[in-house]
Amino acid sequence: NSKPTYPANVKVTEPAGNLRLYTPTTSTNNTLLIYLHGGGWTIGSLNSCARFCSEVCSRSGISVLAVDYRLSPEYPYPTPLDDCEEAIRFAIKNAARWGCSPNRIMVGGDSSGGNLAISSTLRMNEGDIAGLLLFYPVVKAWNDHTPSWQKYDKGFGLDGDLMEAFNQSYEPSPDRIHNPEISPMSATDKTLKKLPRTLLIAAGRDILACQGKEFIDRITSLGVNATRIEFPSAVHLFITVPGQETAFNEAVKYTVEFLGK
Repeated sequence: NSKPTYPANVKVTEPAGNLRLYTPTTSTNNTLLIYLHGGGWTIGSLNSCARFCSEVCSRSGISVLAVDYRLSPEYPYPTPLDDCEEAIRFAIKNAARWGCSPNRIMVGGDSSGGNLAISSTLRMNEGDIAGLLLFYPVVKAWNDHTPSWQKYDKGFGLDGDLMEAFNQSYEPSPDRIHNPEISPMSATDKTLKKLPRTLLIAAGRDILACQGKEFIDRITSLGVNATRIEFPSAVHLFITVPGQETAFNEAVKYTVEFLGK
């Protein structure tokens, strides 16, 4: 949660207490990316995703709106998701005032933020969101015993027992973890077919790698325009935690390309 520094060509404002807007000062683009930070629904802030959001804005001329949602365990499901939905609806209403097109709004997030990005997008009317940008998202809020979970359970940025603690913090009742708003893989085909074009960037050495691939394979089979890119040597957290500079810069590059389409 350390105070960030920003590129010189990025203007930073706060249109609401839980929102931070990054706008370009030297060029403009009518796309708006709404970004939801990761942290297992329990940690993270506007500061934790500031480097990524400001770099995307700086390199693309695209505005980025970061959302600070309330965190579990004090605020378990559905409060974080409700906060994200409210922020997206606020952005849709105010996009034109920020120099963005209401028809060019995209939603993104990493890890638990990717989970919230999927679920909040599914709460919108079909067509409200033009694209979905995901980094190693949680799509099943339980230990799915996939090969990646078993192989990278300890020592690769996100240990399995920590992820299970995050899951239980967000939804304490094991009877409700299959709620499709908590675990998007549990959603019906009819629901998932409504997703907009999607880019998922995965870390190869990550317990969530297999479930992310399963999710993309499924929505692709349903007709969604979806792409998955894997950084084979990367581990979880490359968006928010310094130390994986190649993965971070490649993620920004692919993000700029995706948002520009």
